[in-house]
Amino acid sequence: MKNRSLRSSLLGKALVPGSALVLALSGVAEAHTASVTVASPGPTIGPGTPFTGVSADADCPQGLVTGGGADQETGDNRAGNGNHIMGVSPSSDGATEYLDTAGVVGADATHWLAFGGSGSNSSPAFSTTPYAMCLTSNGIRHTLVVMNKAAGPSVGQTAQLVVATCPAGTRLLGGGARATPASVGSLKPIASYPTFADAAHDFGQKAAADGETNPDSWAAVGGIGGGRNDDNTTYAYTICTGFGVDAKHDTTTVHFRETAGPTVASTSQKVTTGCTDADGVLVSGGAAASGGSVTSTDFTKAGSGGTHLIGSFPSDADGVALGDGTGDAASWTADIHAGGSPSPNTFSDVWALCLNVRDGQGR
Repeated sequence: MKNRSLRSSLLGKALVPGSALVLALSGVAEAHTASVTVASPGPTIGPGTPFTGVSADADCPQGLVTGGGADQETGDNRAGNGNHIMGVSPSSDGATEYLDTAGVVGADATHWLAFGGSGSNSSPAFSTTPYAMCLTSNGIRHTLVVMNKAAGPSVGQTAQLVVATCPAGTRLLGGGARATPASVGSLKPIASYPTFADAAHDFGQKAAADGETNPDSWAAVGGIGGGRNDDNTTYAYTICTGFGVDAKHDTTTVHFRETAGPTVASTSQKVTTGCTDADGVLVSGGAAASGGSVTSTDFTKAGSGGTHLIGSFPSDADGVALGDGTGDAASWTADIHAGGSPSPNTFSDVWALCLNVRDGQGR
C-alpha cells in the first residue's frame, strides 16, 4: 500500500559466443517508492538554568529528512510553565543551523534539530526529544532546504509570522520554525504549519485546511510574552524536492484538526491527526497555539502571551510519541501548554502532511 515497487522478471538469456547481451527497457518507467522511518536518539536533558536553551539532534541513518518534531518533559511543578520549544529545523550535520541569508540554503539534509528553552524558572526534569522523518524513495533522491526570516516579535504580547516557499517545479515535503535568542525567556515559536503562497491563503497567513493538496509553503509564527527585545528573529523553513526530481505524479495531502483549549493555567492538552491508507506515508507535521480558525482567517495568537508548544511529533493514533526506527508512522500530535496564567480564547492545532507517490520516471 504505502511502499510500491515494480518488479521485473528475467526476460531471457542469450548464449552467443563473443557477443554482449544488451537488455533495453526503453519507455518503461520505474514506479516510485516511498517509505518513512522515524529517527530519535531519546531525550536531551536541559536547559538547566533560566533564560537558556538546549539543542538536540536526530540523524537519519538512511534516506533524507523531510520533517521532524520535538517532545518535551516539563516536570510536575510550576517551573514547567516556562519550558517551551524554541525551534524545530533541518540541518546538514546535526550542529549547524541555517540562519544566514534567506533563500535556498541547503540540499539533501539528513539531520533534524530540536531546541528547548526556559523562562524565569528551570528544573532538572526539563528535556527535549528530537524526531526526524527519514524518507527513502527511488523517485525523490534529492531535497532542498529553503529558509526565510523576519525580525521580531520585539514588543510584548505580539507575534511575527514569516513564510518560506518552495521553488517553482518542486514539491513541499515538510518544514519547521525557529525563534532566537533563547535568552529572551518568553520568546518562542507558537506555530509551524503548511500553507500556500496564494491570495486564497493570504500568502501564508491562513493555514492549509484539512484535505487540501500540494501546499507549496511553510509558515512559522514567533510569539513573545512580556518584555521587549529588538534582536529577536523568527525563521521559517521548507524542505522541498530537489531540482530535477520529477514529482509531478506525486501528491501531498494535508490533514488538520483544531480543538479548543487549554485555557487553565499550568495545564496542557494534546491533539492528533493523521494520514489514511489512501494518503500514502506521513512525511511531516505541524502544530500551533492559536486564537482559532487558522484555516479560514489570518493567524491570531492565543489569549495569553505565555501559551506555548511543548510537543509536535510523530505518534500513534492516541498521541503517544513513536520510538526510534518506527516505520511509516501515520499520525502527528501537537501538545500545547497554557503557561503560568489563564489563556482565554486558546486553540490547539495540528497538521499532518502525507505523501502518495505515483508511477513516473525515477530520477
